Amino acid sequence: MGELTTNDGTKLVYRDSGGDGVPLVMLHGWGQTQEMFRHQLTGLSPSRRVVTVDLRGHGLSGKPHHGYRIARLARDVLELVDQLHLDRFDALGWSMGVSVWWSFMDQYGTGRIRRFVAVDQPAAVAAVPWMTVEEQQDSGAIFDVAGLMELGAALAGPDGEKTRQDFVRGMFSGDPDPEMLAFVAEQITSTPPYAGVPLLFDHCAQDWRDVLPRIDVPTLVIGCDGSHVNPGSQRFIAEQIPDARLHVFPTDVASSHFPFLENPAAFNAVVEKFLAEEAEI
Repeated sequence: MGELTTNDGTKLVYRDSGGDGVPLVMLHGWGQTQEMFRHQLTGLSPSRRVVTVDLRGHGLSGKPHHGYRIARLARDVLELVDQLHLDRFDALGWSMGVSVWWSFMDQYGTGRIRRFVAVDQPAAVAAVPWMTVEEQQDSGAIFDVAGLMELGAALAGPDGEKTRQDFVRGMFSGDPDPEMLAFVAEQITSTPPYAGVPLLFDHCAQDWRDVLPRIDVPTLVIGCDGSHVNPGSQRFIAEQIPDARLHVFPTDVASSHFPFLENPAAFNAVVEKFLAEEAEI
């Protein structure tokens, strides 16, 4: 466990498995924590160095009353990789963590990133009215603007706890393992509404479609048939990123937004195979 204080005074808590090889920096999703990757920190680290972090407002990291924008989170990640002297690393994002990496690439380029793994994140979460219906579908938009506003108000309101629990449940298909569902539901409680609501609004308001064709590093896009994120949106993303690959887990392997928790062995095998390929060339 390590700590970093950002240039605006926010404490970030991270884990670094140490070891040799190209580091893998993993970013979690909205309202969650680096504990999402507990099976990867152990399952992938024997062959590589794995770094995870609680983004600001999440987990054990600081929860200031400022900075809840994707661009600021990307700056936090830049400061983290700078502190760890990571001149060359692999990047993996899940859900909002993918958006943080897209913002990182948009602002700071891809020069330090060797390979990129994007897990189950739409290119645009909000179905804004200036998109065509086809564009909304391709982007994987989950909410219309009114629905996003209603969700934010509910999360910030007196029944926010129930809204959070319903939000988590909606990310699982069928009957999830009760312990896994309870774990995810518990992790989301670490993000207070004053942090989570403005960050969710900023996150959902972003449209990353213009960034995708400019990603010039080997990329793997991972989706899941049982996720609330339409797998078709992951196919669209893989088509927009030059030479990107796509892997969609069928429901008999994983049936949620959390394939790395649901079936860590299958998830780790897919990620490890992709990350190891360049070493064979």
